Amino acid sequence: MNPKNLNYQCTIPTIFNFMKLLKYYFLYFLLSINLDCNNSKPQQSDVLQQSWEATLTQAKGSTVNLMMWQGDPLIVNYIQNYVKPKLKEQYDIDLQTSSGQGNVIVQALLGELEAGKDQSELDLCWINGETFYQLRQINALFGPFTDKLPNAQYIDFQNVFIGTDFQQPVDGYECPWGNVQMTIIYNSEKVPNPPRNRAELLAFVKANPGKFTFDNQFTGLTFLKALLIDIAGGKQALNGKFDETKYAKYSAELWNYIKELQPYLWKQGKTFPEGVAPMHQLFANGELWFTMSNNDAEVDNKIMQGLFPNTARAYVPDFGTIQNSHYMGIPKLSGNKAGAMVVCNFLISPEAQYYKMQPEIWGDGTILNINKLSDEWKTKFENLPTRKYAPKRADIQSKALQELAPEYMIRIAEDFRKRVIGG
Repeated sequence: MNPKNLNYQCTIPTIFNFMKLLKYYFLYFLLSINLDCNNSKPQQSDVLQQSWEATLTQAKGSTVNLMMWQGDPLIVNYIQNYVKPKLKEQYDIDLQTSSGQGNVIVQALLGELEAGKDQSELDLCWINGETFYQLRQINALFGPFTDKLPNAQYIDFQNVFIGTDFQQPVDGYECPWGNVQMTIIYNSEKVPNPPRNRAELLAFVKANPGKFTFDNQFTGLTFLKALLIDIAGGKQALNGKFDETKYAKYSAELWNYIKELQPYLWKQGKTFPEGVAPMHQLFANGELWFTMSNNDAEVDNKIMQGLFPNTARAYVPDFGTIQNSHYMGIPKLSGNKAGAMVVCNFLISPEAQYYKMQPEIWGDGTILNINKLSDEWKTKFENLPTRKYAPKRADIQSKALQELAPEYMIRIAEDFRKRVIGG
């Protein structure tokens, strides 16, 4: 096992680094500028009016430019060695990828709108959460288009973890691609009985100083959100729009709890890993007994790759963890909306979703309602290889927490910097 080979952060593409998250207010000021595109209804492309057959014809022989996070070799391999060949073979579409996520995508599309460009350099982008929120604020996304995709009939839009993105209805402006739930990964040889609640976690870190921490980016902030929800009363307590009064009340208790944990965290809580990838490395070399993942199946593929020890296991504490989906969005200025729609339709096909869900391929959860599929595909999904080291989704679904409104993540990031790192 070679920890240096670890090159993974989070499956969700909106991983802003910590400081970029704190620049949100400045970005929001930019978004509030009175752009021409904000004051007029976006012109609908003919692609929304034509038949699917016409869309396929229009897309044939074209190139689709996709911007996506490329930090996980399994995801890159899935795109490069499965999706790209399939698109070329079935639709004569050339899929080209570039690296970028979150803030990079927002700034790129905002810049194009401000410059008055007629056509974007991007046709598709991997997004969710804050990125979706910000792109909707500047009217940078094309849509609604998902109801035009034949395979969208199989998407489980009634599932709040799929049809809603960080408390925002997707409304056809982004196409669901995958669904994951956060888990805490631990070394069962060192930790036979992992802590199940906040009190047990505090007792554990006090008894085992230096063996637990969380990163200061997306995954760590997601962990803090779960704690905040638990403090507020659990499950539905913070659903809906951002509530300043609730945040002020419950975040005070959150920071008191974190300050109590802090001296017993890795490096006495004086520093935090710069992302989940360094946490994975610390876990792999034994310095940490815990790490975290936003993909509930990740522990299996990391063990299969020889990156985690065979004693690694994953679980969800009793207070629950965030479950969310990730999506594909089409820029409003895309010059190849037909091609982008065909790519989306393939990505949500039973074939592509089934292949992606296999632990050795990616282990990403499906956004399809398998009960809507043919008997053949339903049987295939039901007989996917069983997870060996991660909990079954059915066993943790009852502990799934909805993502909060984007402002909660922004405020938690800012207060974490002020109260914990700077405090």
